[in-house]
Amino acid sequence: MLRRGLIYALLALFAIYFAMPLLFMVLNSFKSAAELQQGGFLGWPRAPDLDAWREAWNALGGGFKNSLLLAVPVVALSSLLAALNGFILCKLRFRGSELVFVLLLVALFLPIKVYLLPLAISLAKLGLAKSLGVLIAIHVIYSLPLALFFRNHYLGFPDELLRAARVDGAGFWALFTRIVLPLSKPVFVVVVILQFTTIWNEYLFGLVFTDSDSRPVTAALAQLGASGEGGVRQYNVEMAAALLAALPTLAVYLLAGRHFTRGLVAGAVKG
Repeated sequence: MLRRGLIYALLALFAIYFAMPLLFMVLNSFKSAAELQQGGFLGWPRAPDLDAWREAWNALGGGFKNSLLLAVPVVALSSLLAALNGFILCKLRFRGSELVFVLLLVALFLPIKVYLLPLAISLAKLGLAKSLGVLIAIHVIYSLPLALFFRNHYLGFPDELLRAARVDGAGFWALFTRIVLPLSKPVFVVVVILQFTTIWNEYLFGLVFTDSDSRPVTAALAQLGASGEGGVRQYNVEMAAALLAALPTLAVYLLAGRHFTRGLVAGAVKG
């Protein structure tokens, strides 16, 4: 019993240690700029108010909307496309399928900066202007390697199930929509959470391939500096803005975190 109590106490200390930066940000977001300029970074706010949160929302509101307009279609399209491609690579082998698998595996580990210059040159030659639609298309294409998550999950699918469905007259789309997709919920949740987090926190593509009116929230957050009079940084506004920008991903993890863990476990063991 004593040993278990010590373990719990140690875990509580670690949790407090890792939560300290978040608590620091929350407390300072309710302080005034004058209080912070006087060195009041530590401690509770003397006169808590929501002024910093209002200013942060005024600065990030447009970017927040753009990020939602970006993340929702990209997550939906890329997840469905990844499930389809993973099913084809796993169960409908074709000539060159192993080469496609290797290329996707290599692309999965390439850093995002590798794609930046080729994409910029291609868009310039095609005459495509910077816009949110272009950014959505880029992210859907960039997310093609996600098919590997579904491919590994489908390795555990019994081929007898698919053959029986074909005998009953099911075609390709019937197999995919009525059998494969309903059985893909665990890995689907994992991919959706990973994709939403990645797209919401995306900065480089959003900065390069969109104009000032369609930039996502991360680009707006990066530009939120030296906004006070005389170039004095408003740390309370910046911290409130950072918390606002992080709320959607935090909400996704809180609502679907246990499904995320189950999906990882389900995809790690083949039936």
